Amino acid sequence: MRDAMSDVAEIRGAVHLCIDMQNIFAPDGLWATPWMERVLPTVVSVVARHAERTIFTRFITPLDPEDRPGQWQSYFRRWRQATRRHLPSSALELVPALARFVPPAAMIDKPAYSAFSNPGLASLLVEKNVGTVVISGAETDVCVLSTVLSAVDLGFRIVLVEDALCSSSDVGHDALMTMYRTRFHGQVDLVTAEELAEVWRE
Repeated sequence: MRDAMSDVAEIRGAVHLCIDMQNIFAPDGLWATPWMERVLPTVVSVVARHAERTIFTRFITPLDPEDRPGQWQSYFRRWRQATRRHLPSSALELVPALARFVPPAAMIDKPAYSAFSNPGLASLLVEKNVGTVVISGAETDVCVLSTVLSAVDLGFRIVLVEDALCSSSDVGHDALMTMYRTRFHGQVDLVTAEELAEVWRE
């Protein structure tokens, strides 16, 4: 157990946001994230302990590039095979190991990187008087990053489960973990799944 663990305050009344653990990011997916298979058992362990307080997000691509604003159109012209006109619908589903937790876990769809690009999420958390958001999922340096920054701006305390995050870039992952540790003290805590189990009290 790390000495830093003593600095992590007890967690109560939190929600676990599990970001974009979808088939499209699985090893055989169009946007394969090689780490996903490695961290999946850890993510499953977190969800299993807190299924009723877990919200899964899904990144939903547009039917056509023109359905999204601005630079998203260029992005999805380049990734036309990821649009729903060409992509099998199963690619956007949660990986089977996590889909089985819905319900009691909830699921929300989002059109962009941040989980909060679905405006209903912030409203739901405020209604439930949630002050802390526990985050796991994919990818550390894209959708997780965007979600963390949105949550910080909204005033939530963030707890990142560092061994339940995955990326397709070692460099990007390492850089972001360093940034979270050095630039967001007091707003972002990093814990392992084992440490989370010790400090999260329902």
